[in-house]
Amino acid sequence: MTESKTTTNTDNQITVTLDEPLQRGNTTLNEIIIRKPNSGALRGVRLYALMEMDVDSAALVLPHVTTPALTKAEIFSLAPCDLVSLITELTSFLVPKSALTASQNS
Repeated sequence: MTESKTTTNTDNQITVTLDEPLQRGNTTLNEIIIRKPNSGALRGVRLYALMEMDVDSAALVLPHVTTPALTKAEIFSLAPCDLVSLITELTSFLVPKSALTASQNS
């Protein structure tokens, strides 16, 4: 099994390359772009649950912040390694930059 690859495009979006691409009709989805969520995209989600990588919480947010927009059914059909990669990158947007910098310097 190989690891999903992530490439940071900007401070506001991250591209995740899937280990096991999704099939959507005749289209194969190899990469998913995750945009930095605004507060509206987080509506109805317990942030603590999202930070704990709760799949149901992520399934509420990911359709609002992914390109192409993933459906809940597609999220639930992802390979576990790809789901973890997407949630990890999503939650990285929720941590203040100062906290990320401090943890990298430690």
